Amino acid sequence: MKSEIQINNADDVCQIDIEGTIGIPEEWQFEDPDARVATYERFRDALRRITEIDAPQVIVNIRSTGGDVNDALLILDALRQLSARIVTRCYGYTASAATIIAQAASEGCREISENALYLIHNAICSTEGNAAEIASEVELLQQTDARIAAVYASRSERPAEEFLALMGENNGNGRWLSPEEAIAAGLADRVIEPARTGSSLAQNLSRGWQRLLSELGVRSAPKRVADRNILHSQAELQELHRRSSIAAEETRRRIGPTRVLPVEDPSFGDTIRSANERAYAEDARCFRN
Repeated sequence: MKSEIQINNADDVCQIDIEGTIGIPEEWQFEDPDARVATYERFRDALRRITEIDAPQVIVNIRSTGGDVNDALLILDALRQLSARIVTRCYGYTASAATIIAQAASEGCREISENALYLIHNAICSTEGNAAEIASEVELLQQTDARIAAVYASRSERPAEEFLALMGENNGNGRWLSPEEAIAAGLADRVIEPARTGSSLAQNLSRGWQRLLSELGVRSAPKRVADRNILHSQAELQELHRRSSIAAEETRRRIGPTRVLPVEDPSFGDTIRSANERAYAEDARCFRN
């Protein structure tokens, strides 16, 4: 899955969307720069832009199943350096390295969608080499697990051993948690309803037009009066409602319940003839007459 970090900075709220794989896996890199799915330069530029955010509130929307632990820790540090109020919102399958970034939220601001699933597990790597080299990788994995558990513990004020035990379930593959279970485990603070993209898009378009008009020196249109319909006056609306009620009543009177006529089924002993048999019987009757 493609790695993507979108930053939409604004004066009041900065929106950061983290989607796909976190970090830049080595297998995505090719000799031809144009053939590369992602580059570390782009990732580093995203980190730089995060550290330069000056909005009073930052909302981090996380839609990711994880990725590179090192890159997740770098994003965590970049977010924690901000003086803004940080809100993290997890959607869909939130797992692995993505849960590390979710811990960057301010106190009580780790949110999770009511339809999401949450997973923490032991660190994973692929390696080859002799016994000494593999032993060093095992030590690094154990240190990484301890570091991740410490991040969770620092936000939940619970012992790191609790998170190491949760990460170690199912042979280190962890266990998918419901939003309520994630909160009970100290990994999230509250459950939220799914985001309504349509209303957010409409609000962004409205703000964009207002900003454009202000730059052009055009005064904003007066605010619409509450409960006012721009197509009809109040008297016209009352007349429309009256006519609708009359039409509905007339329709109700005209349309009665469905009537079903009784139908007698053929008895069990009756013989049902085909069209040819009925024709032959008619011809025989004519000959007899």
